[in-house]
Amino acid sequence: MEDRFGQPRRDMVERQLRQRGIRDQAVLAAMGKVPRELFIEAGLRDSAYADGPLPIGCRQTISQPYIVAYMTELLELQGGESVLEIGTGSGYQSAVLAETAGRVYSVEVIPELSAAAGDLLSTRLGYRNIFFRVGRGQEGWPEFAPFHRILLTAAPAAFPAGLFAQLGEGGIVVAPVGDGEQRLIRYRKQGGVIRSDELIGVVFVPLV
Repeated sequence: MEDRFGQPRRDMVERQLRQRGIRDQAVLAAMGKVPRELFIEAGLRDSAYADGPLPIGCRQTISQPYIVAYMTELLELQGGESVLEIGTGSGYQSAVLAETAGRVYSVEVIPELSAAAGDLLSTRLGYRNIFFRVGRGQEGWPEFAPFHRILLTAAPAAFPAGLFAQLGEGGIVVAPVGDGEQRLIRYRKQGGVIRSDELIGVVFVPLV
């Protein structure tokens, strides 16, 4: 695998990430390590490092590499954090988070996707710091709250306010939000107050 995909992966890091302003070295290292080709269908693997999203089945997609790196960088991870991920999908973002944080608690509403991601990440790739739950993302994973960070990989029309209760003080949330037109928003909890910054326009599957 490395002989075939190693150079495309390195090219992706240099051309799609560094040249577009991704600077977090831990994020760049994770993107250069995680084998994106394993998270998509075999017939699409030649496009694994293309500059765009790809279908993964169940009417879902794996996000563009730049968006994965950008959203991860926005979390300002230092290593060791507990991260709630809403929308496991293929598990690619989960793997990048596992490389840059401490523990990842990933919630997916589609059982087939959760099972496939769990098999790939835990059994085949050997991650021991990713935990999986099948359920509605709006409910989060209260048993393991509070979280240092929360990341949504599907877009609610309005951010589920109940998730803020699962965010620890000083925590950060990154989420696409909007019905139709979507924007990426970063929220911070400071002194118990949620403050937000609206960032770039994005296109994600809706949060259901």
